[in-house]
Amino acid sequence: MILQTNIYHAFGFKINSEIDLPELPEAIIYKKENTIHIKWGNLENMWKMLSTDKNPFVVAENFVLFRVEGTAIFLIENGNSIIVSPLQSQKEEEIRLYILGTCMGALLLQNRIYTLHGSVVSIDERAYGIVGYCGAGKSTLARALVKRGYKLISDDIIPVVIQPQGPCVIPSYPYQKLWEDSITQFNMDTNRYKPIVQREKKYSVPIKNNFENNILPLEGIFILNKQQEDKVKIEDVSNLRGLQELFTHTYRNFLVQSLGIMNWHFNTSVQILKRVTLFNITRPTDRFTAFELTDLIVNKIKGESFKNEHI
Repeated sequence: MILQTNIYHAFGFKINSEIDLPELPEAIIYKKENTIHIKWGNLENMWKMLSTDKNPFVVAENFVLFRVEGTAIFLIENGNSIIVSPLQSQKEEEIRLYILGTCMGALLLQNRIYTLHGSVVSIDERAYGIVGYCGAGKSTLARALVKRGYKLISDDIIPVVIQPQGPCVIPSYPYQKLWEDSITQFNMDTNRYKPIVQREKKYSVPIKNNFENNILPLEGIFILNKQQEDKVKIEDVSNLRGLQELFTHTYRNFLVQSLGIMNWHFNTSVQILKRVTLFNITRPTDRFTAFELTDLIVNKIKGESFKNEHI
């Protein structure tokens, strides 16, 4: 059987894939980029040899192997290869979720690309990340900023690299995942969007015009929390607490130790904290606050108090 190879561009890589990934933009062929290969394969024997009943993950310094029961076995190795071994037919939508999520997160870490779990937007040609626990409202807040005319750089995974000018964010691909309640609050029609498999109340929402394709310097990170309080508030985060927050909100942080990159992760965190300001934002749990938080963030960014912190 001859398999068609699709060529995409995302996360700073050219991606050659035997699996259709319609969320990703097509590659610009003339760019000289490292290449990721995504292929179908059979990983059953490897899984039987290496796995245990207690853990769905097998992790070593050069590979990550994991199994999603009823969907597929995935192998990510050497920072340039993803192999997918399907366990059932007609599961390509679920497989795509794991390729663009856990697989890509593991591959980025293998390439020593720092990964945070959240969304990141471009404001005045600077990148600002929004991190937090699941359900905190990261994507919803990013969407509110996009509606204000700012651009999305990445949703779910924030890829950060250290360049001579400091920490910078690499664009991923122009899609968001939004809960039905958020879509309703934005006066959007859920019938226009495709529900995410296994999450019938969450939708895949394309970003058509407000997507940032350039690598931008990371200027600030907002840590979003929900609490039983009436008002939204924002406060600075100390560097000591910042180290803990960065590890807590690293995408798939349980992989860091097993991949043998604890020292690299710590040193990169320190470099980020030298150049990037962290803020903690608390919002009420009982009302929609995305527009209020947007005003708070934009005012903080454009205020003199924020600008002076890096002088």
